[in-house]
Amino acid sequence: MSGSTFGRVFTVTTWGESHGEAIGVVVDGCPSGLELDERDIQKFLDRRKPGQSKYATPRNEGDKVKILSGVFEGYTTGTPISMMVENTSQHSKDYDELKDVYRPGHADICYDMKYGIRDHRGGGRSSGRETIGRVAAGAVAIKLLNDIGIDICAYVTQIGEIGIDFANFDREEISRNPLCMPDKEAAEKAGKYLDKLIEEKDSSGALVECVVTGVPAGLGEPVFDKLDARLAQAVMSIGGVKGVEIGDGFGVVTSRGSENNDEFFMEDGNIVKKTNHAGGILGGISDGSAILLRAAFKPTPSIFRKQSTINNDLEEVEIEIKGRHDPIIAPRAVVVVESMVALTIMDMLQLKR
Repeated sequence: MSGSTFGRVFTVTTWGESHGEAIGVVVDGCPSGLELDERDIQKFLDRRKPGQSKYATPRNEGDKVKILSGVFEGYTTGTPISMMVENTSQHSKDYDELKDVYRPGHADICYDMKYGIRDHRGGGRSSGRETIGRVAAGAVAIKLLNDIGIDICAYVTQIGEIGIDFANFDREEISRNPLCMPDKEAAEKAGKYLDKLIEEKDSSGALVECVVTGVPAGLGEPVFDKLDARLAQAVMSIGGVKGVEIGDGFGVVTSRGSENNDEFFMEDGNIVKKTNHAGGILGGISDGSAILLRAAFKPTPSIFRKQSTINNDLEEVEIEIKGRHDPIIAPRAVVVVESMVALTIMDMLQLKR
């Protein structure tokens, strides 16, 4: 299987399966001299680990990270940083009945078609646990970016039909509620909606927004290596993401040029935009204003309702999925979006240098 490495200078390679011995990542291209220990990584992994609310899978994993290489006496050495998280709560027997059956909405059938073999225990590499490596690597990138004044903040803005009111936006609220919404009232409404879906053995999609500030103008390469193109690839590579937009995104379809153009003016000797419909990127290059990105997450495909499908013998059958699954993907994926955005920006900064 190819395609497990991301980046060109600041590179990340993830490895491991959901029900294997461990999940891990190798980060190469990190500068030497960065103060780093496992606590720096763990605080990000704790944001995505399961079992923290009724809206997340009850799989009870501590997700404790071990740094295996690339750090000496608390500082990065400039050599590859290898990190590992052991899988300690696999219930592989929950998947025995799915060994010969393709789950609707999952990659099972595609893995069989491509490789002729698949790990039916939780989906193997297609499992959400693969994102552990992304988050561990993202923690390193975020620490490097924070040191140069770049801030990345992601949050859930919509669950089903319930969206936040930006007039109530409170960044501190993101970490206070289990749905990672910056609007307490919207989070309470969304919680009641999800409670209803859980009773109905169903799941919900959601929208995650990410804002990046402090990125200097000039980041990104024309044509194929546009900054927005690289960001879109990075975020689309997250399991469950079915759409990515920058700035006004798909809203530009109903907009006019006179409305969508960001006009410029001077303020204290600096070039400033009156609006930011472009989301901080023009012609694939950062313009110095905030970068705005959104990712649409599909409903969790593992639902407990009876569904129709086929088996390996191409017979039509019915299945009822068992095991431990999230009724919604997005809240635990907020930190994954931040990580992939950070890895992209860090790599592009290294390329620029």
